This record gives sequence, structure tokens and C-alpha cells, in this order.
Amino acid sequence: MPPSLSVFVPAYNAAATLRAVVDRIPDEAWRMIDVVHVIDDGSIDDTAEVAKLLETEFPKVQVHSLHPNQGYGEAVRQGMTRCLASGTDYVACLHADGQYPPEQLCEFVRHMHACGIDVLQGSRHKAGSALAGGMPFYKYVAGKGLTWLENKTFGLRMTDYHSGFLVYSRRALLTVPIDRLSGYFDFDLEFIAWASSKGLVVDELAIPTRYAGEVSHLNPIWYGLRTLGVMGRYVSGHYR
Repeated sequence: MPPSLSVFVPAYNAAATLRAVVDRIPDEAWRMIDVVHVIDDGSIDDTAEVAKLLETEFPKVQVHSLHPNQGYGEAVRQGMTRCLASGTDYVACLHADGQYPPEQLCEFVRHMHACGIDVLQGSRHKAGSALAGGMPFYKYVAGKGLTWLENKTFGLRMTDYHSGFLVYSRRALLTVPIDRLSGYFDFDLEFIAWASSKGLVVDELAIPTRYAGEVSHLNPIWYGLRTLGVMGRYVSGHYR
């Protein structure tokens, strides 16, 4: 049997972009998908209304609203938990702002299934086109520096730890204690830290870089400090 996939979409004030993200999911991926959980994280715009319309148009879309806003990490945790309940083989996080490519969902799942990969992250740097895709220069430089430190810390050879396009095997989600991960944007990096410490296979594939004026809710300085905190806890054995 071909592998199955469930998708979750953490969405905060994404009324202007959410529909386009769901519309971009290709027919081939829909055939593989069991369910798409849209997690509306206490949005104060029309995200909930847009999501409800999508729910009526796409039989596999289910909408869940968190009130009040719980933060990125909690929205991801809710999405993972709901996807696991469907019994799926793989779980993908697809951001609602359109930065990441739903068109590559099938490619990611096939690669994971064929190579025994547990966590597969989309890399905006692997193809060397991040700046051409509109990545701000300061993010490019900061990302390069953090990635060098992260590779030294985790013993991996990644080019991008900070893309939010991630696909997980069922085994990874059952192995990593997701209830103990951060409620902030460093949730993804903590997952990788746990996965690495547990001997799970972590890898990456190239994705296009796309910056199109999306509103970021991430404080880069605070995020950078929290990233250093994850590395410090890894070295101290916290994730073992």
C-alpha cells in the first residue's frame, strides 16, 4: 500500500493567504492525504471564516479554533496530535502564509518512505537560491551562522534548521515527547534536537525560497536566543 499522509496548517491572522495554500495542494497529494487539519490559533481577522468555507468545499479539511491565541508551538502540537489520531503514516506541517510548497508534499513523503527518514525538513539554502528568492540579507547571514553552530551541536549536516516546512514519520511523533516541547517558534528545533538524541533519521530536501511580504510574528532576537538555549540544553543532555 502507498503511504498515507495527514497535514496540519497552523494559522494565525492568515485570512488573506489560507485559501491559496489549500488551493495549491495538488490532486496527487489529495489522493494520498487522509485529512487536513486547519488550526486557527485565536486569529482576530477573518481566518476562521475562510477556514470554515474551505471546510465546506474540501471534504478532507477539518477546522479547529483555539481561544485565546496559544502560540505557534501549541498550534503545532494540536495539529500533530490530531493527525496522529487518524492513524496516518506521515504528518506534514504546512504554514498558512504560503511561504512553503504544498506542491512538494508527495516528493517529501516518497523520499522519506524510500529512505527510511523520520524527519524531513525543507531547506531554502540547499539549492543556493535563498537570496534570489527574496530572503532578507540579515536572515540569510544569521541563518548561516546558527546552522553552523547547530550542525556542530547536533552532529548533523543540514543547510537550514529554520524552515517551517517539515514532514514527520509516525514513528518520530510517537518517539519525541511533543507535550514537553516549547510553545514558541523554537518548537521545530526542539523536535529536531529530540529526534537527533533518540537516533532518528533527520534529513532535508531543497525547497524554493519565497518571501512575498508575509507578516512575520517572530521576534528574530528572541528566537535567536531561544535557539542558543536549545543547543545548550542539547549539550547538557536535556533531550536524552
